[in-house]
Parts: sequence; C-alpha cells; structure tokens
Amino acid sequence: MLRLRRVVTSGLVWMLCVWSAALAAPRPMTFDDQMKFRRIATAVVSPDGKHLAYVQGVTDQAANRVQYDIWVMPANGGQARQLTSGARSATDPCWSPDGKTIAFVSNRDGKAQIWTVSVEGGEPRKVTDFFTNVSGVLWAADGRHLVFVAEVYPECPDADCNRRKYAAAEASKVKAQLADRLLYRHWDSFKEGRRTHLFVVSVAGGDAKDLTPGDYDAPPFSLGGRDYDLSPDGKELAFARNTDRDEAISTNNDIFLVPLTGGEPKRISTSPGSDVHPRYSPDGKYLAWLSQDRAMFESDKKQVILYERATGKLRRLSEKVDIAFDELVWSPDSQTLFLTGDQRGQVPIFTLKLAGDNVQTLVAQGQNGNLSVAPDGKTLYFTQSTLTRPNEVFSVATSGGKPKPLTRVNEAFLADIAFGKVEETWFTGADETRVHAFVVKPPQFTAGKKYPMIVLIHGGPQGAWSNGWSFRWNAQLFAAPGYVVAMINPRGSTGYGQRFTDEISGDWGGKVYVDLLKGVDHIIGMGFVDADRIGAAGGSYGGYMVNWMLGHNQDRRFKAFVSHAGVYNLTSMYGATEELWFTEWEFKGNPWDNPELYERWSPHRFAKNFATPTLVIHGELDYRVPIGEGLQLFTALQRRGVPSRLLYFPDEGHWILKPQNSELWYKTVHEWFATYLKPDLPQ
Repeated sequence: MLRLRRVVTSGLVWMLCVWSAALAAPRPMTFDDQMKFRRIATAVVSPDGKHLAYVQGVTDQAANRVQYDIWVMPANGGQARQLTSGARSATDPCWSPDGKTIAFVSNRDGKAQIWTVSVEGGEPRKVTDFFTNVSGVLWAADGRHLVFVAEVYPECPDADCNRRKYAAAEASKVKAQLADRLLYRHWDSFKEGRRTHLFVVSVAGGDAKDLTPGDYDAPPFSLGGRDYDLSPDGKELAFARNTDRDEAISTNNDIFLVPLTGGEPKRISTSPGSDVHPRYSPDGKYLAWLSQDRAMFESDKKQVILYERATGKLRRLSEKVDIAFDELVWSPDSQTLFLTGDQRGQVPIFTLKLAGDNVQTLVAQGQNGNLSVAPDGKTLYFTQSTLTRPNEVFSVATSGGKPKPLTRVNEAFLADIAFGKVEETWFTGADETRVHAFVVKPPQFTAGKKYPMIVLIHGGPQGAWSNGWSFRWNAQLFAAPGYVVAMINPRGSTGYGQRFTDEISGDWGGKVYVDLLKGVDHIIGMGFVDADRIGAAGGSYGGYMVNWMLGHNQDRRFKAFVSHAGVYNLTSMYGATEELWFTEWEFKGNPWDNPELYERWSPHRFAKNFATPTLVIHGELDYRVPIGEGLQLFTALQRRGVPSRLLYFPDEGHWILKPQNSELWYKTVHEWFATYLKPDLPQ
C-alpha cells in the first residue's frame, strides 16, 4: 500500500510538473503583450558622468495614450528611480551644467512648458509660461539660460501680439484656413500662418527672446534629430533653416549662427541640399553637421561636414565612405565623432576620427541611437533594440568591446513570450544585384512543415527593414499567428550604398518589383513556405507597391493584400501632397511637363486587372499621402467586384499612433490575412 501511494504521489508530482511547465511554456506574442512593453527613449549622461536620465513610456490603453516620464539611474547600472510623475507626460530631459538639476518639457498644467526638478527628487518648478506649447529644451553653459522651440506668428513683434492671435484663433467659430503659397499644411496639420522659432529664456523665468525672427521655420520640420546646438561657452546658437521661398520644392536647409544675445544670423553652409544636425565640438574649435549634395533629394547620402570656427574653412570628413549617417556626437577631446547610420539591415554605431577620415564600427548589431558620451570619454551610452527586443539603455567602452545592458525594463514581459527565429538571407535580384532580407519564422516553427507567408514592404521608398523593434509594423506580431514573415530590402533601400538607394527613383515599379518577386521565390525555395498561401502588406511606398502588385498579380501568386496609406494615382497624389520636392525628384518633374513617368508607374492605370482581395487602410489627417488615394483605391476595388474592406481613421495621419486605434489596426489586418491565408493557428 505504501509503495502504491508512492507511485500515485510520484505520478501526481510528474503530472503537476508537466502541467506547470505547460502553463509556463513560452507562447506567441499578442497585441496586449506589445502594449505592456515600456518605451525607452532619450538617454543622457550627467555632466559628472555619474548618472543617466532617460525617458520611459507606459501605454495606458484605457486612456488611449502613452504616458512618458523621466527616470534617473547610476551610469554604471543599478536601480533606477522615477523622477517625474503625474497625469501628464514629461520628456526632453536636459542636465544643468552643475549636474544638480534636470530641465524637461511637460504639459502637466495644460500646455507643454519647461520645468526643472532636482536630481534628488522633489516638486518640479515651472520655468516658462509661454503662450503656446514649447519643446526641445537645451541648457546653456552659463547655467542661467535655456533655449527652446515654439510656434509663433512671424509677423508679431512680441509675445503679447502672439498671445492675442492665439487666443483669437482658439475662440473663433470659423476654422477656415487661408493660404497664398505652398506647404500650407505638413505631415498631419495645417501651418495656420505660424513658424517654428528658437527662443532663449532665463532659468529664473520671465520673458523669452526670439533668436530666429522672420517668416521661416528655424529649426525646420524633422521626424528625428535636433537641428540646433549651443556652443560650449553658451554664447552662440547654431541652427538649421530653409530660406527658399518655395519650400514645397526645396530641401535646402542651411546652417546659421546667431549670438545668444540675439542679432542677424550668419549663414555658414553652402550645399544646395539639406544641411542639418549641427553639433559643436567640446573645445569650441569646430562645428560638425550632416550635409546632402543634391537639391530636392531627401534621401541623398548624408556626409559629415567640419567647419573650423576661427577660419570659416569647410572640410568633408566622410566622403570616402558609402554610408548615409543619421546622428552624431563628439568625444570630449574633440578628436572623434560617434555616428549612426543604416548598414545592411542594422543601424550600427560608428566612430570617425578627425585625423585620417577613417570610419570604424563600434557597435555592429541592432538598431542603435540616442548617443551620449561620458565626460571622461571612456564610455558611450545609447539605446538599442532588435527584432526580438524593444529598446533598452546600453553602454559600451569607446575603445571597443561588448555592449552592456543598463536597463531591463522589459525583461519580465518578455520572459514568457516565444519569438520567431530571425534569419538573414541574400539572393540575386534584378540586374544580378545582391539583395538582402530578414526572414522571421513562426514562434512555434516545426521543421518539415510549410507555413503561409506575409511579405512586408517598407515605406520611403528610401528606407529599410532593420534589426530593430517597431510598435507599428512589428514583425513578431505578424508572425505570431503562424506566418513566415519576409522583410525584403529591395532597390531603393538604405544601408546598401547610395547607388542601390538611387536606383528606385524614376523606376518605382521596375527593378524593385523584380527584387521583391525574386526574394519571394528565394524564400519559398528555403523549403518552409506554402507557395499557395502568400500575402503582402505595406505602408506609404509599401502601400504603393501593394497597389502595383494588385494590378500585376495575374498569376495569383499573392492571395491577399493590405494597402496602408498607399499611393494609388500618382497625378492626384502630386496635386494633394505637401512635399513636392519628393514627387518631382522621384518622377523627374511635374505631371504636366513630364507626364511619362507618372503615367508609366501609376497603379490606377491597371485597375482593370484588380482581382486580389485587398484591405485598404488610411487616415484622414494624412497629408503626406492624402486620404483620396485610399478612397480611390477602395472605389476601384468595389466597382471591380473584388473582395475588399476600408479601414478609415478620422483622427490619425500617416501613422496609426493611438493605442486603441493600433489595436483595431492589428486586429483587422490579422483577420484579413486569416481569411485568405488560413494559418494553422498556434494551440
């Protein structure tokens, strides 16, 4: 009897262990999982090198927003503590020169204003009471002044005038807009006659001084990077500004200098292309920035320009390397620049020496950014994500070595999630050119089995899929229901040399289309894809390519499409978009003087061939690819009798950003592909 009890007990223990293991077994990621992940942003080291301040976002799905707060931690790792709290976000942390205080931007009392708080904690103190929202705070070296960005009415001579005009616009029942030149709206909002200007204000508060008056944006619109900087002695401000009248057809941002006390700005750059991201060397001898040679081409190679302040001499530092850089910071000894830029599916960190013009790779893997150098020059701090991990803060020795994770805010959320294995592959595309792709397998992949595949097509078109995390087009979330996900970087992609990037312009449906089809064939040939269950999805240019495929899918290779914010009619797109330099560069002019390329590559001309089930997604506030493009596509699909659905967001622009809208986006996309690709859903 005792022996039987032992057997029964042992059996129960074994079953409980198996049951517990099953419960704890990693599972595919869900949308709710993604919303739990913390969003790590800016990481800045303190002037004494002892602490890091970083921004961490937490998604509040019920409130339909992301709450951002500032955290502080030891620079060598350890326990982090939350420095700001409350119902409103805090961003843009900036250390005081003595390292005792952090300035930040928060809308905690309604409008986004500058606040300061002791690094030891306590109640924040409000610095500015500006008439509108401010952003992008910098602390001057004297410790007594702050620089920030705000939108103003350029015709107003003072704050009182701006305050009256803002109040009148807010109170008026008439919301009509008047425009007498182009670029009257941009990205997702109307300009409303306002310009971005740079201001300086005392840390003690009081009136702010406009340092960049005039009917120009300074800094210009940017989706990333800070286009201004303060000199090490705090006496001068460098900033980017475009003074061309026809801004809609100009990328000619130039670098200007102005005393912090005010005065007439001095232009110091000479390129007809875009000059941005100025950064002073710590010793004050130099100013470096990123420059493009070609006018109207926003995806030209960005190379490093060095300006010697004493003599005014300009020198190209990175002309010999075929890398388009995106971010730069100086070493404390002013002899080295740390940079990021796309390279073969990664966003590495590079070093560039002033002596020798040689570029070396410091951190090779992942998607890296937000660089900050320790004051002793021995450590570089940065954020890094991969296709299997959201952003965390890392450090690396500037002499080289393995990066060290300093934060692990997402570790617990990742612990029970099974991610699909990420592989890289190369194949021969159009013109015998080598093309790179990422392949993400389903999280519960079984060898010998064949899976449906979703081909994700990136936007830009001068962009790239990289080894980095995304909350909008997350490859792991696409793979989770049981799909192979193909992320091909065809012609036009960045990180494979400027010639490769250039080869899409004027050829939108040409070599890039061949690259994609050959990539699909190559991945099918790897043996784990069911060739009869393939779909494709893309946004912006990726949506364009889906629309192009829709008219050229006679062999029914693709069984379902998702077109998000896709260009459909190139001529109507030209007449309604805002950045005309883009379309005029890509199609070699406007559609009445040079109609050939517009007609040749416009998907709408092939509507008679539409037969593949297609989900169309578009946002009303999308001024880059206006809503009419999606509506025209949906109309054509419906009139052709093609199974189709329109997902319309009245409160979103080019990107779907609000958490609840994002949830609906993913749910609708997954349902669409499940209907036509029929994945074997994970158990």
